[in-house]
Amino acid sequence: MPKLLQHRLDPASRLARLMFAEYGIAVDLEEIKPWTREPQLLELNPAATVPILIEEGEPPAVGVLAVVHTIEDRYSPSAVVGLFPAQSRDRAEMWRLCEWVLMKLNDEVTRYVIEEKIVKRDKRGATPDPAVLRVAKANLVEHMLYFNWLFATRHWIGGETMTLADFALAAHLSALDYLGDVDWEQAVETRQWYARIKSRPAFRTLLNDRVGGMPPHAGYADLDF
Repeated sequence: MPKLLQHRLDPASRLARLMFAEYGIAVDLEEIKPWTREPQLLELNPAATVPILIEEGEPPAVGVLAVVHTIEDRYSPSAVVGLFPAQSRDRAEMWRLCEWVLMKLNDEVTRYVIEEKIVKRDKRGATPDPAVLRVAKANLVEHMLYFNWLFATRHWIGGETMTLADFALAAHLSALDYLGDVDWEQAVETRQWYARIKSRPAFRTLLNDRVGGMPPHAGYADLDF
């Protein structure tokens, strides 16, 4: 069984977990707090980031891009449509949107929220910086306007077919939603898309997540939210 070193609210880890669940592959999840920079983690990845995929007889796949490619290459069932489109132009759009989410959304919103609400909470004596959270919230508003525009013209974020980009965005928004940082009332089109993807069986693995001492925001696990 493959083993995934991950953190349950880390969006990159959530993306990998969604892929495994979508493809019906059981995976051993090992919880890691990357900010503690444990020797076990640093030996595998000096950058101290997750996810890391470990399989017997194979070198570890380190980082989100290596992990998602490995999952797609090794575990995508031939009987169903995979998350990577067959047409090159569709793949190009998928990767454009993945880059938007994994880099731009993460760098302008998600990583700050995780740092302030999760990492600092785990470090005794550290408290969230309200100014940082205000900036992240303002940035998220701008991102949601773009996502709303996309979903007003497309069934899925990249077009008419669900792709890896949908899972990437869902991984980030679900982490932010757990922490209560998504104003769904101001994101009608994105909310409709999220309700659809949230209803997929693969999403149950995320909806069951709980962080000790920090219950999810109201509606996080509800399909009708």
